[in-house]
Amino acid sequence: MASTSKDNFVVLELKDPLVIGAETTQKEIFISTSDICTWNLPLILSHESIKVKAERSRLIQHSTYFSGLLVGSFSESCLDHVSVYWNLETTVNVLKFIYGCPLDLSFNNFLPLLEGALFFGLDDLLLECKTWFCRTTSTKGLSSVQIPLDSIIEIWNFGLDHAIDFLAELCTGYFARNFMWAVSCSSFSYVPFNLLCSCIEHPHLTVDSEKHLCEALLGWLTSNVGSMEFSSNTEDDYGSILEKVQLNLLPLWFASGKRRNHYFSKLADESTSDIFSLMKDPSMSSCCVLRVSGRNSRIRLTEYTEKVDLSGCPQITSAFLLSALPCSNNMDLTLTGTLNRSSVKLQCFDGARHLISQSLFQLLAFEAVCEVDVSKCPNIHFEAAIELFCKSFPSLKILKASYCSHFKLETLFHLVRECPLVNEVDLTTDVSPIIPTQVSIVSATVEEYQELGGVSYKILKDKPLLSSITKLVLKGRSDIDDMDLQKLSLLSSSLSYLNIKGCTSVTDMGISKLICKSMKLHSLVVSDTYFGRNSTLVLCSDSPLDGFPAMPCELNFSTSLAFRLQKLHIGGCKNVDVRSLLQLMSCTYSLKSLCLRETVVDDHALNNFSGSSLEKLDISETMVSGASLTQLVRRNPGLKLFKVRSCRKLSLWEGRLEVVEALPYHGFSGEELSFELSRRCTLEGAEFGWGLSPFSLKNLGPAIRSLRTITVGLGGTLGEYGLELLLTVCPLLEAVVLHFQVISDNIVKRIVESLKHIKVLGLCYCLGGLSSLSFQLSMPNLRKLRLERVTPWMTNDDLVTLTRSCTSLIELSLSGCTHLNSDSQQIISYGWPGLISIHLEDCGEVTSEGVSSLFDCKAIEDLSLRHTYAGRFSLNTVRIAKCKQQRCSLDFQCFENCRKSVHKETIILEWNSKGLKTIIVKERV
Repeated sequence: MASTSKDNFVVLELKDPLVIGAETTQKEIFISTSDICTWNLPLILSHESIKVKAERSRLIQHSTYFSGLLVGSFSESCLDHVSVYWNLETTVNVLKFIYGCPLDLSFNNFLPLLEGALFFGLDDLLLECKTWFCRTTSTKGLSSVQIPLDSIIEIWNFGLDHAIDFLAELCTGYFARNFMWAVSCSSFSYVPFNLLCSCIEHPHLTVDSEKHLCEALLGWLTSNVGSMEFSSNTEDDYGSILEKVQLNLLPLWFASGKRRNHYFSKLADESTSDIFSLMKDPSMSSCCVLRVSGRNSRIRLTEYTEKVDLSGCPQITSAFLLSALPCSNNMDLTLTGTLNRSSVKLQCFDGARHLISQSLFQLLAFEAVCEVDVSKCPNIHFEAAIELFCKSFPSLKILKASYCSHFKLETLFHLVRECPLVNEVDLTTDVSPIIPTQVSIVSATVEEYQELGGVSYKILKDKPLLSSITKLVLKGRSDIDDMDLQKLSLLSSSLSYLNIKGCTSVTDMGISKLICKSMKLHSLVVSDTYFGRNSTLVLCSDSPLDGFPAMPCELNFSTSLAFRLQKLHIGGCKNVDVRSLLQLMSCTYSLKSLCLRETVVDDHALNNFSGSSLEKLDISETMVSGASLTQLVRRNPGLKLFKVRSCRKLSLWEGRLEVVEALPYHGFSGEELSFELSRRCTLEGAEFGWGLSPFSLKNLGPAIRSLRTITVGLGGTLGEYGLELLLTVCPLLEAVVLHFQVISDNIVKRIVESLKHIKVLGLCYCLGGLSSLSFQLSMPNLRKLRLERVTPWMTNDDLVTLTRSCTSLIELSLSGCTHLNSDSQQIISYGWPGLISIHLEDCGEVTSEGVSSLFDCKAIEDLSLRHTYAGRFSLNTVRIAKCKQQRCSLDFQCFENCRKSVHKETIILEWNSKGLKTIIVKERV
C-alpha cells in the first residue's frame, strides 16, 4: 500500500530468515512503538512474524539502513508496509535503542547487537557497544573476568572478518592480561594462532612465570599441530612461537625434562646449558647472559602482575635479580659494568644488611604484586633480595622460600622490617628422616658453618617489630631450636597459622611458650615434634597469659585457644599421653582439619570431640574403632579427606567391618560406617587399610564418586573385582597407590584406560602376575611412578618401553628390579631427563660402575640408592644404609657359603642453615 506524505507511520514486518516456517506458539503479533518500554519480549519473540507500527521520521533519523530504505530510490520508500529480514531478538533490541530504551549489554548479546548496529547503520549503538567492550575488557585482575574465552575468540574472529580494528586490539589485550586464567579454560586449544602470537607480543602479557608460558604454548602446539596434517614448514612456523620464551628464566627441572619434547628439544638444551653457565658463575647478571646468549632475561612484569614465580631456578642470584627486574631507564654499558661489580660484592659478603644504591639502579615499582615464590633457589642472597623486593614490590604480602635451607631466622626479621605488609612466609625444607621419638640414635655430630653469629633475643626485644605475619611455615627446619622459638615469639601478636612439623630440635617447653604468646592462633601443625603435655595444657587453659596456669578450666573452654583452633596436626607426637589427648579432644570444637596419626588416641578420646565442622581427618595407625568413627562421621557431614590406613581395630569378617573391643552400644557393624559416609560425605581424598573390601567399597559408592586420590594399604582386600569396581565408581582419580593388593596386567591396563588424567601411580609389595605388557600403554600425564617389589623381571628393554609410555615423569622409585645393570642409568637419564627424585633399591648391578650417568638428570634433588652410593649433588639430605653379611642358618648344605645382606645401621647427612649434621641410627629409614 502506497503512503501519503502526511502519513508519518510505517509498519515493519520483522521476520527471521533462519526460522521461517519453523513451529512457533503463534504466527503473528502486532505491536506499536508507542508503548515500546513495556514490551513483553518473551511473548513477542515467541511469534514467527512481528508487525511493528513505528514513526518513519525517527527510523530515518537514527538509522542509515531505514534512511536508505524509506527515503531513497528503493520501491519500499513509498510504501507504508515494509519487511525486514534479520534476527528477531536483535532487531527488536535495535528498535528499542532507536526509541531511547536502555540496553542491557552482556557477552551473550554483544556480538548480535554489534552486528545489528553495522547492518542497520546505527552509529550511536556502535559507539555504545565499543564503550561497553572497552570498559569490560579493561578491568584489572582475574577476579573481574566476565567474558568467557570462547566468546573472546568469537569476537576476535568477527573483528578480523569485518575489519573492526578495535575488537582485535581489545580482545588481544584482554587475553594477554588474563593469560593465566585463559590457559585454564577448556577452549584454550581453540585460540587462533594469530591471536596467540599477538597475545605473546602484547606489552600487557601477564604470566606468573616463564614456565607457565612455555607449558601453555607446548600444550597449544600439541593440541593443534599434533591433531592435524601440517607440512613441515607450517609446523616450523607454529613452533617458532616458543622462541618468545625467556629460556634463562625456566626452572632447571622443567628445561631438563623437555629435552625430548618434539617442539622444544633444541631450546631445552640451550636453556639447560645457559642455566649451568649461570650456576658456574653466580656473579653473572642477566645483562651478561644477554651478551653471551643473545637472549633477553627480563622478568615479565606488568601493572596487572599479582604473582612472581621463580621457583626451581638455581641460576637465580641476587645479581641476576638486580638486573632482571625492570628499571626506569636503559643502562649503558658503563653503568652495566658498574652494576656487575656491585652485584659481585652483594654475593660475596654474608654480613648483616646490604645497602643497594638507589642512584645506581632505579627499579620500577609494581603495586599489584602481592606474592613472590623463590622456592628451590639456593643461590639467592636473601638479605640483598629483600632489599630488591621492598623496592619493586611494595605491596608484597606472601613470600615463599621453601627448600632454601640457607634462609636464616635473622633474615626473617629483616624481611619483617623491610616489607611490613608481608603476612605469609613459607620456609619449608625436607622433613628429616630422623624423628627422635621413633628411632634409636647411636651418635650425632654437627659441623657448624663459620659465621658472624645471629641476632640475640635481647637485641630483637629492644627493637620492637610491627609484624603483620599471620601465617608462618617452618616445616622441616631442624636447625630451629627453643631459642629461635623465643625470638619468633616477638612476631606472635599477629600469628594465626604456625607450621613447625618435623622441627626436631625444639622441645615441648619451647613450643608451649610460643603457643602461650600466640593469642590469635587458629591453625597449629606440630606433627613429628616433641609437642606434649605442656603444650596441651597451654592450648586448653582459659585465656592463657604469660607463664602457665595451675589448672586448665574444667567447665568452660570457649575462651581457650583449643576451642578456637580450626586446624590441629599432632601426628607422630609420641609425647602426647592418653590423658592429654582426652583433655585436648574435649576442648576442641571448631576444628576443620585434624591429624592424630600415630598417636595414642582411642575411642574414648575421639568421642570427646564434639565438633561438627571437620573437613579433613587423619587417624592412620591408631587404635580407633569403627563405632567411634561412625559417630564422628554423623556429626561431620562435610568430610572431604578421610585417612584410616593401618587402623587395626577395623578388621574384615564375612564382607563386613567388625569392631574389636568396640564401644558398649549395640548393633554396630561396618555397614553403619560405610552407610554414614555414603549418606553424608563427598570425599576427595582417602586412605584405607584394614576393613576395606569390595562389599564396603560398594556401600561407599556415593561418598567416593568425586575421589581424586586414594591409597589402599595393608589389610585392605579389594582383589581384582574390587579394583575394577574402584575404577568404575571413581573416574576422577588422579593418584592411586596400592600396597599389598592382588593385581594383574588387566588391572593396570584398566587403570591406564579408565583414568586418563592419572598423575601418580604406586604399586608397592603387591601380589599377582605383572608382565611388561602392563606398561606398554601410554600414560602421558603421569608424574610420579612407584614400582616397589612388583617388577622383578624388569630388564633394560622393559625400562626403555616405560620411558616411552610415561614421558612426563619427574619422580621414579624402583625396588627389587634385579635384572637392571649399569646401562639402566643411561636409559633413565635419557628417557626422563627432568627427574627430580630417583629411588633405586636392590636393582641388580645398577651402580656397579658408579652413578655418574644419573647426574645427567640435571635437576635431581632427591637421590636414594640402597645397597649401592655415597656423595652429594645439590642435596639437603643423604641417607646411606649400611649392611652386613650374615650367614643363613637355615641352609645346612651350604652353611659356609650361604650369606645374605642384612641391615646394620643408617647414616644420615643433613645440611641446613647452621651446618652439616651427621646422625647414625639403628633403624632403616
